Amino acid sequence: MTGTPPSLAAPTPPSWAKKWLIAAGIYNLVWGALVVLFPLVWFDVAGMEAPRYPQLWQCVGMIVGVYGIGYLAAARDPWRHWPIVLVGLLGKIFGPIGFVQAVAEGAFPPAFGLTILTNDLLWWIPFSMMLWGAAKSQYALIGDALPLSTALDGAADQHGRSVREISDERPTLALLVRHSGCTFCKEALADLSNQREAIEREGMAIVVVSMSDPESLARAASTAGLGDVHLVSDPQRDLYQALELGRGSFKQLFGPSVWWRGMMATMRGHLGGGLDGDGVQMPGAFVRH
Repeated sequence: MTGTPPSLAAPTPPSWAKKWLIAAGIYNLVWGALVVLFPLVWFDVAGMEAPRYPQLWQCVGMIVGVYGIGYLAAARDPWRHWPIVLVGLLGKIFGPIGFVQAVAEGAFPPAFGLTILTNDLLWWIPFSMMLWGAAKSQYALIGDALPLSTALDGAADQHGRSVREISDERPTLALLVRHSGCTFCKEALADLSNQREAIEREGMAIVVVSMSDPESLARAASTAGLGDVHLVSDPQRDLYQALELGRGSFKQLFGPSVWWRGMMATMRGHLGGGLDGDGVQMPGAFVRH
């Protein structure tokens, strides 16, 4: 098969992303240093009683300062070092949530929330935009999609049987998840495991496709009780593209409902892990016979 080769030049991060990370790094270093050197200042400003163990508050300042070093390092290539940005954004989201809870319980006065404005809320939009830019560029180097017939022949399970061979024998449910570290994928595998008996009672085979390597896929499937179904590793996303599964939009990947569902899935025990595949590829489910 011939086609237009993929571009070899990855998108360059815009200058604004580097400037924001440099600003975040400097801010965190300054704020952290002030907390370490003068731990009681913020409590005096907010009219709060000084903590019994100010050393704990100084530890917070130290952690914030270390984040600053990370931001400065990430500024060299925001797209490549997107995990630092992600961890920073998560902290800036969960921090205000914890503060609101503390205020509701009467533990903190609202005045202490002034630090939330510059420590957290100020960075939500630029950090989210950086993650979106990184997601679009991380796996931008792809070629033409294979014809579906070719992709079905090339996608083989752990026993060397192709998806075409399996689905030619009997109706086959193919669940294309994203990767083994995806919270929603773990949830989907658990749901599939719960419905497995009913699916197989209808005479259907089950194929789980993932971008993860075979070993990671096997571990994730075994954890969900699906270690003996057909498992297909597709790191090049040939089957995803042949089935016209596209990349997610910003809302599909980072929208409020996604965060909420992710939190709920995590609370149910589906803990996320490292990125092991295309971070913006969408999943899908198909039946073929």
